[in-house]
Amino acid sequence: MPIGVPKVPYRMPGGQYTDWISIYDRLYRERIIFLGRDIDDEIANQIIAVMLYLDSDDPGKDIYLYINSPGGMVTSGLAIFDTMQHIKSDVVTICVGLAASMGSFLLSAGTKGKRMALPHSRIMIHQPSGGTRGQATDIEIEAREILRIRHQLNEIYAGNTGQTIAKIEKDMDRDFFMSAQEAKEYGLIDRVIEERP
Repeated sequence: MPIGVPKVPYRMPGGQYTDWISIYDRLYRERIIFLGRDIDDEIANQIIAVMLYLDSDDPGKDIYLYINSPGGMVTSGLAIFDTMQHIKSDVVTICVGLAASMGSFLLSAGTKGKRMALPHSRIMIHQPSGGTRGQATDIEIEAREILRIRHQLNEIYAGNTGQTIAKIEKDMDRDFFMSAQEAKEYGLIDRVIEERP
């Protein structure tokens, strides 16, 4: 049975009264965004809106993106990625649990030197998939688009990790799982968080 979104007490600075707000709203006030589900247009739009707001509020201050996601829609993930590259604030990415598919893509897209994972996290990369049905010409168009997106993702992964495009293509041919330490050695992250800050 779902428990709903937890609420926590919060008092506005200088305020007299305490309000109960959603835990996510409270985290936003600390510049923390939590991606804890499949990536689709709805969650992408929410994350983008929060990033844009936090960046305009204080452009020199880090934004923290915690990721525990099995991945999701490529176009939604690319929209978040483009926003991360566009804003002035550094985006610190932290894997807690699983960063798979577009989740690992966003993890690797954090500001270099600020991409992290907890010690027991799992990170998985693979090629994009599609599920088109219909006329042969429609399927052919979709196949060309998937190949174009695959090449685009491979280039970005190569830039984020320092791996060659050939290695990225080979490794992404099938699901390629890594531990946090292996992801660090691969170049997807910069540090495994072993101690409390």
